[in-house]
Amino acid sequence: MRNRGRRRLAMTVGAVVLATSVGAEDATWLDPYRQPASRILAATRDDRAAWNRLAELTDTFGPRLSGTPQLEAAYRWAAAEMRADGFDNVRLEKVMVPTWVRGRESAEIVEPFPSVLAMLGLGNSVGTPPDGIAAEILVVKSAEDLEARAPAAKGKIVVFNVPYTGYGATVRYRSAGASMAAKHGAVAMLLRSVGLPGLRTPHTGSLHYADGVPRIPAAAVSGEDADRLQRMSDRGQKVRVRLLMEAHFLPDSESANLIAELPGRERPQEIVLMGGHLDSWDVGVGAIDDGGGCVAAWEALRVLKRLGLRPRRTIRVVFWTNEENGLRGGLAYRDQHRAELADHVLAMESDGGVFRPRGFGFSGNDKARAAVAQIASLLSPIGADHVGPTGGGADIGPAVAEGNIPAMSLDVEGAKYFLYHHTAADTPDKIDPEEIALSTASLAVMSYVVADMPTRLGR
Repeated sequence: MRNRGRRRLAMTVGAVVLATSVGAEDATWLDPYRQPASRILAATRDDRAAWNRLAELTDTFGPRLSGTPQLEAAYRWAAAEMRADGFDNVRLEKVMVPTWVRGRESAEIVEPFPSVLAMLGLGNSVGTPPDGIAAEILVVKSAEDLEARAPAAKGKIVVFNVPYTGYGATVRYRSAGASMAAKHGAVAMLLRSVGLPGLRTPHTGSLHYADGVPRIPAAAVSGEDADRLQRMSDRGQKVRVRLLMEAHFLPDSESANLIAELPGRERPQEIVLMGGHLDSWDVGVGAIDDGGGCVAAWEALRVLKRLGLRPRRTIRVVFWTNEENGLRGGLAYRDQHRAELADHVLAMESDGGVFRPRGFGFSGNDKARAAVAQIASLLSPIGADHVGPTGGGADIGPAVAEGNIPAMSLDVEGAKYFLYHHTAADTPDKIDPEEIALSTASLAVMSYVVADMPTRLGR
């Protein structure tokens, strides 16, 4: 409560400074949007439409890894539903995506006594030989620890038991740990899951192999199992582990980015972009990451259409493909829409879960930030009026970088996000119907006002 009070005070002081810097009279431009914003908030309050649609998506199609029939069926279903909702210019834009297959996998202690480990192979990993790899383990606590003990890594399965201190600080071990270990002769790599520990649940995610280094199999183990291996190693016990992974790639397959629009009434060539990625990992059903982000943007557009709120500019919703293990969707959008990137007014992404919204992260010039902060004030009744220092996302990233587009991300109370992230526990019951409705409202208000404001954002 004390921290929240300090944040509110800081926001109030910031608002005073903002009003002083841009001129108090400048805020009058927002007055015509107070009533539409109130209508949006009223229309989404206690509305279970977003949660119901998310549950239908995830219950019906399940996990949606790139290259699977489930993902492509989900795209066809969503396109048909969007047409039924009356959206304009609904289309699937072809994207070729990698097809990584997990196959059977397991990890077990074979010495001193047999015991199964909770594991998930890391996305894009190579597999083991058919009989697996059995080797003694070397447990390290950091890249520096590995470097200091490099001669001992040869012929071993290196276990990175790096405590989770935050995604940005820890994810590098998932991305690069296999190559770090292989450089010193390791035959495989196990990683303490990048996420909050809980109920012995392993977290998957992509790795990236470095050029010129042998590609070795890599998997995540639960935090509890990583700590067990650490304790055994610290006692001086010799621990041998057998890792079996059938992981492999098939040829690239055809997928798509799904696009739907609410055309602008005056400047339809100018675009406010928002959405999420429809693909998910193959172990949960991708409700949090990122079915919820897709559905919230979808429902935001549907609410605007239902209320008859047609802005000056076009609002475009995109469901990107292949965010999880390739980013082909975001790259394809940039390439296929390169000629119109200069007309993108704002790019918004929701890929942090649809828990209770706090506001937005934003990256753009000072004039755009001032306007966004004023727009966010319309969301103060639901506590979503904070504007953070940076915004963006993996899928909008390529277009934002090339087109120099202002970027925004939905900011939510994310304390639980990395408990479920990339696990089998990513299911719709983890999302509160009220919270996804509030996320929908936040996206709807922000996208509508930016798309309708008299002058283009930031100019």
